[in-house]
Amino acid sequence: MFEKALLPLSQKIIALTCVAGLTLAQLPAFAVEHAAEVQMDSDQKILHLLNRLTYGPRPGDVDDVKKMGVEQFIQQQLHPETIQMPEALNSYVDGVESINSTPSDLFRQYSIVALRANKNVGGRKLSDDERKDLQKEQGDNYRKLYNESASARLRRAVESPRQLQELMVDFWFNHFNVSNDKGLVHLWTGAYEQQAIRPYVFGHFRDLVEATAHHPAMLFYLDNWQNTKPGGIQFAGRGKGSKNNFEGLNENYARELMELHTLGVDGGYTQADVIALAKVLTGLGLPPQNPALLRIGQVEIGRFGSAFAPQRHDFGDKVLLGTTIRGTGEPEIEQAIDILCKAPATAHHISYQMAQYFVCDEPPKALVDHLSETYLRTDGDIRAMLNDLFHSHEFWNPKFANSKFKSPYRFVISSLRASNVALADYKPVLGFLRQLGMPLYGCLTPDGYKNTQTAWLSPDALLRRIQFATGLGTGKLPNNPLDPLDYKDVSTSMNGLFSNNTLTVVASAPAGLKSSVLLGSPEFMNY
Repeated sequence: MFEKALLPLSQKIIALTCVAGLTLAQLPAFAVEHAAEVQMDSDQKILHLLNRLTYGPRPGDVDDVKKMGVEQFIQQQLHPETIQMPEALNSYVDGVESINSTPSDLFRQYSIVALRANKNVGGRKLSDDERKDLQKEQGDNYRKLYNESASARLRRAVESPRQLQELMVDFWFNHFNVSNDKGLVHLWTGAYEQQAIRPYVFGHFRDLVEATAHHPAMLFYLDNWQNTKPGGIQFAGRGKGSKNNFEGLNENYARELMELHTLGVDGGYTQADVIALAKVLTGLGLPPQNPALLRIGQVEIGRFGSAFAPQRHDFGDKVLLGTTIRGTGEPEIEQAIDILCKAPATAHHISYQMAQYFVCDEPPKALVDHLSETYLRTDGDIRAMLNDLFHSHEFWNPKFANSKFKSPYRFVISSLRASNVALADYKPVLGFLRQLGMPLYGCLTPDGYKNTQTAWLSPDALLRRIQFATGLGTGKLPNNPLDPLDYKDVSTSMNGLFSNNTLTVVASAPAGLKSSVLLGSPEFMNY
């Protein structure tokens, strides 16, 4: 209904754009071409900085950076603890149960409904009505946890002055992706981001690998909770076919830990290395539901409520990337993480992704090599890598300014920031992201969402973006009582971005659509 109601206005914006001689498919290409034609003056450099170190400027941000200076702004963003947070935002975040509870508490509180919906209770078979009621409650819980976590992420991305921190949360969550749609992961997605990602986004890369490796969300998502020494094992007192049976090696997490999280697909590892790492990771998983199995020697509870079961671990020696790992149990995992994080292939893989995220879709080799050197020299210090990146020639090269096409997520956040609005309800935004194929926390594959133009550019996607821009600009975003946007607020927040063609189109647009035309313009689709 939302899209249908806005269709006539959206079509009017498209018609206005076509007056300038542009089709939907040409919009992003025009923005890149325009950016390459000119050298950046001081205001454009500040706008470029805000587009890359934040989700896009709000009204007044360009002037603020001009007053403090580019270098001070960079250093502030690299040290977010120096930036005061709005009290209202802090209070809101502190009250979000789904991100502040421990994984164990979330499991105890919300999993029991799912278990009861799929089992008999006290030996009595549930009636159809009882089962339906429990399944409804289970669905309500799922939606509650998701809406809480996702709305908190969106609100922080829009409102937080610690913008680079929010960008890096998005970057690293995507790198260490888990999907909200896989089983129990939906209980823990928000907590995973809050506990295993957010605290380490400017630290050493190894900290992120270790934290994500021990969080229940990752252990369940990539099946390591089932990973057991070859031959399988049964816990005492359990018969064949019990859910406490573990059938043997599961290579899923070991493979992705090397292919996606550290070395990269061309990182030089072999299938033998995958098997060796899988054996190192045997026994690392989740606590069993049976409390009797928590006694000493059966299961050891670790970080975030993860568990290590020694009797499921392969205590044989392993050879990983040419290094022998002695069969000592849980310490093997730390040694393996050290090996992976110190590898030159990991330095290159992380550097390439970082350069692609902040500079261009196909980053220059010289920049990737420079960042790789910084990684190896600083033992994977993320803040040091970012500092070098933001002072590199490639970062400030005019041909890369406004050359990256916004993902649906980035488009939404930048639109809300440029509009300087506070939403009462983020569910329409979550619905829009789902329509664009980028549901928040919903990437099913472990490689996460792409951040390149080829992944997101299509005529249908651009039409939907223009519909969102129309709804926001005209104050017709569902569930949010907004006034139509002030054209001056949107235009001044992005001063220097828009071409003469776009400004001509805006001048001819009806007063109520001027803001929407800017948000749907070719330049605004890029950053």
